[in-house]
Amino acid sequence: MKILSASQAIPVHIISGFLGAGKTTLLKHLLQQKPEQEIWAVLMNEFGQIGVDQQLLPQDQGYAVKELLGGCLCCSSQLPMQIALSRLLSEVKPDRLFIEPTGLGHPGQLLEQLTEPHWHNHLNMQALVTVVDGSRLHDRDWTQQNLYADQLKAAKIVVISHTDLMTAAALAQLQAEYQPYAQQWLLTEQGQLNIEQIKQDYQGSARKIQPLLKQQQMIPSADTSVVIQQMPYHYVESAQGYQVAGWKLPKRWQFNFYDLLDLLCEQKDWLRIKGIFHTDQGWKSFNFNPEQFNYQSVDEGIDNRLEVIYQQSKDWLSFETALMQCRIDPEK
Repeated sequence: MKILSASQAIPVHIISGFLGAGKTTLLKHLLQQKPEQEIWAVLMNEFGQIGVDQQLLPQDQGYAVKELLGGCLCCSSQLPMQIALSRLLSEVKPDRLFIEPTGLGHPGQLLEQLTEPHWHNHLNMQALVTVVDGSRLHDRDWTQQNLYADQLKAAKIVVISHTDLMTAAALAQLQAEYQPYAQQWLLTEQGQLNIEQIKQDYQGSARKIQPLLKQQQMIPSADTSVVIQQMPYHYVESAQGYQVAGWKLPKRWQFNFYDLLDLLCEQKDWLRIKGIFHTDQGWKSFNFNPEQFNYQSVDEGIDNRLEVIYQQSKDWLSFETALMQCRIDPEK
């Protein structure tokens, strides 16, 4: 579906972060750096039905601010977001766009949506920014929340706010934990940050979304370059001496919880295992590091997904085969 006429792609910055991290404060200071002759736009997403943050941003000429209320634009139907974004681009014709997802959002999923082919001629996606509250880095109950971790993993630029209230040791621990993601870390006070520091094109071309490894064996070689967007699919990335593999599987697929738990616990020499699955014991999240094997019941997810980080290559086909054997009624 073509939703916009072709035009020069505009730079788009996603400013994400957990609740109270300081996203809007940072955004206010970034907007103050707008060249006089340009028009900048902001698309904000509030989880509730009453928008507040829009009132905190400049309403002067040269800015256009639009809100999407009631839910997470990352997870819910893409249609309202696509309509709102298309209208904003068509009516305002901004020179630069900022998107602030709700603090309860999944910016990685939003980035996936905005890098779909039909946006390529219109949006020049920049490196995803996640704001982290430095005053809470010492609180492991806070930093180990799944959503908090998902936002950090999606970021290529991590902006630490409230640096006067953090400890260097807590920051070093967080940086070490997320080292496999090759992120850039920036410190800010009161949201003060030069926009030049976040002007980095999104480097997403290295990720090739592929069908499941078993399915690949049945695809003719002439078609192996085709990018598959439908589920199920997997990806494998290598960077900074690490290898990251992930699977995204349909929500309707159900897995045997104990078989799945045994499979994950049997793995060796990994650095990180994280996932969420629809199991016969309900929806379960898995958050493993070498020191702790944590799993818990969670709210219903939008799909099944798993990500594993190793410091060396792995036979992913064998692992995927074992993973599929944990599925209940695989023919349905």
